[in-house]
Amino acid sequence: MASTLRIKASRVNSLHSDACQWGATPDGGMNRVALNADDKHARDWFVQCTRRMGCTTKIDTMGNIFAIRPGKNNTLPPIAIGSHLDTQPTGGKYDGILGVVCGMEVLSVLHEHDVETFAPLAVVNWTNEEGARFPQAMCSSGVWAE
Repeated sequence: MASTLRIKASRVNSLHSDACQWGATPDGGMNRVALNADDKHARDWFVQCTRRMGCTTKIDTMGNIFAIRPGKNNTLPPIAIGSHLDTQPTGGKYDGILGVVCGMEVLSVLHEHDVETFAPLAVVNWTNEEGARFPQAMCSSGVWAE
């Protein structure tokens, strides 16, 4: 069955467009630095969307959001994919955001086809990945990477 699963480009484009509605600049770029009001809207949107895809969400002490889709063996740690929704002040609309959107598309395809994976899957939105607002880049993902 896995070989018949396909992403939907129209859904990816729609998710991406939705994700880019907060912090968009007139020149087509993005200015959504970590934990500002626009980032809060994007983070809330991410939680709402992934819950509709059958996920539970967890937010750690660094503010990273984990949208977790259960698998057959939920004692295993989730297989994680994702990126970040925050941008540099002059970041492009694909920087980081596309990685989160692509992870969401994986969840969407699995959810719509009722595919049960062996291990749980998680799409992660890392907080302050760019380090544009709070210096040090990759601070919150770095906690996980030690």
